[in-house]
Amino acid sequence: MSAKPGLRAWLSSYTGQKYLITVMFLLIPVILLLLFTAIPAVQMLIYSFQDRNMLRMNAWVGLDNYKTVFTDTAYISTLQTSLYYFVGSFLQIIIALVIAYILCSNLRAKNVFKGILFFPFMMNGIAVSLIFRRFFQKGDGITNTEGTLNAILEVLGGEPRRWLMDSPVMANICLVFVSMWRHIGFDIIMFIGALMAVPSDLGEAASIDGAGAWQRFKYIAFPIIRPIIALQMILAVRGAISVFEIPYIITSGRFGTNTFVIQTMSTAFESRKVGLGAAMAIVLLAIIIVITIIQKAYFREREK
Repeated sequence: MSAKPGLRAWLSSYTGQKYLITVMFLLIPVILLLLFTAIPAVQMLIYSFQDRNMLRMNAWVGLDNYKTVFTDTAYISTLQTSLYYFVGSFLQIIIALVIAYILCSNLRAKNVFKGILFFPFMMNGIAVSLIFRRFFQKGDGITNTEGTLNAILEVLGGEPRRWLMDSPVMANICLVFVSMWRHIGFDIIMFIGALMAVPSDLGEAASIDGAGAWQRFKYIAFPIIRPIIALQMILAVRGAISVFEIPYIITSGRFGTNTFVIQTMSTAFESRKVGLGAAMAIVLLAIIIVITIIQKAYFREREK
């Protein structure tokens, strides 16, 4: 009975070479993933059970940090702010889908409109935030009634107002509008790509049979682009929960615009409560994972 070939003989074979090349290509990405994702995530999980500052651990506190996150109104209220971005995200998807469907028709200069609509997404988020802070209110963007929008209102005979200070509801609506303006271009391009994959002969046949634009979209285009819609909804929910850049730069989280991520950063780096900040980050991660699983299960069931 012949002996099994050794490791060297196996590596010199076609199968061995295939696996060796695959491992060599994956080695560096896996190492980077472990160093910058897996290991920090494990450390963050450990920190969440500690009373810890920036330099050292003071004591193990078990689940006390998580109890604080779910019982302290200062942290719970920041989750309520995410509801504005939830609503805005779904409105953004609907508007983007309508615009994409229009741009896929025989519209003149539609490529120009695509470029204009996608341009805000290409801009730096900090630049967008600074532009809209000046748009709503001049100076620090908070304490006065000057600004581009108020100047337009005065020309039209309206009364200027402090958009980002007088009402938390109005302030959050303004910030959601900025977020929608910046990100809707990405949704439009994604939906255009999906709609272009819809066979044109199906739409032509439906038109001949007397189907209207809404019927062609509902029964032909929508079932085909449903996976892209599901993906965009998952990204929208994740973005609504983890929004940070726009409210942090425009209002610094003041006047009822504080978000969960801003509160997490403030807790960890300003209040120096690293353990509590780590617990908040774990809670945020858990919420995103749960919502993503529910959404995927829902769309999988609908497809069946």
